[in-house]
Amino acid sequence: MFTIASLWIPFTIIAALGQVARNAMQRSLTGPLGTWGATNIRFLFGFPFSVLFFAVVVTVTGDNIPAPTAAFWPWLLLGALSQIVATGMMLVAMNDRSFVVTTAYLKTEAIQTAIFGFVFLGDHLTWLKVIAILIATVGVVITALRPGGEKSFAEIRPTIVGLVAAAFFALSAIGFRGAIITVPDVSFVTAASYTLVFGLFVQTLVLTIYLLARAPDVLKKIFGLWRPSMLAGFMGAFASQFWFLAFALTAAANVRTLALVEVLFAQGVAYYSFKQPLSARELSGIVLIVVGVGLLVAA
Repeated sequence: MFTIASLWIPFTIIAALGQVARNAMQRSLTGPLGTWGATNIRFLFGFPFSVLFFAVVVTVTGDNIPAPTAAFWPWLLLGALSQIVATGMMLVAMNDRSFVVTTAYLKTEAIQTAIFGFVFLGDHLTWLKVIAILIATVGVVITALRPGGEKSFAEIRPTIVGLVAAAFFALSAIGFRGAIITVPDVSFVTAASYTLVFGLFVQTLVLTIYLLARAPDVLKKIFGLWRPSMLAGFMGAFASQFWFLAFALTAAANVRTLALVEVLFAQGVAYYSFKQPLSARELSGIVLIVVGVGLLVAA
């Protein structure tokens, strides 16, 4: 029987689709703005939309706006700052010749999220869910690998960079979920939207100060490209809104595992739009992802 608690499933799928769209828009802006300039767009132009979303939510639900609790800030800062650090580590990985293998390590985020969620939040995971997370993660790793790439697993740099980046992405998910569940006396929708506003504010503040200090000309370019930046910011806030709604309803590990369907979306685009055939390795990886996600949803 479908319940409100089950809404995390469509919320996660919508968020994954929104993230794919946002990434495509950000990628087109990386050339003129640089990597950090394009990254700041999701925060700087996403923040006003998060405030708008929150205003609509409060109007519809009638919830009072609570003051942040003492427990809220540590979780929020963990989520917001970990996401920035994770992005930075991912950028380092992009400059590595073993990036494909590093990307495979990045996909261990779901497993690390499950571990951190259990340790820090006491998130309950059944054995079936743990097995589902492992199967789906193995499927993504297999899909991400390329012929001959397996040799790079012996290299220390891609291993460390990938695992550390995945760890910070996992901590980010845990931090945001921790912040959401500390918001008192409001609906889960309001708690999610409330946390998103503060999270994007902190991230916008940190990255904007960084760009002012290190690359002030980039900020000028960002505002010069405000039209495409506005659309990318909207999609970023839209995707984050649904990520946070999902975090409000279930363990972060469940959300991040189901989010692996993003790999299926990417493979589908490659196959149908670019006529890129699937290899036996990619097909076997996709089967494992489907089996793992299916088990997770069933559990």
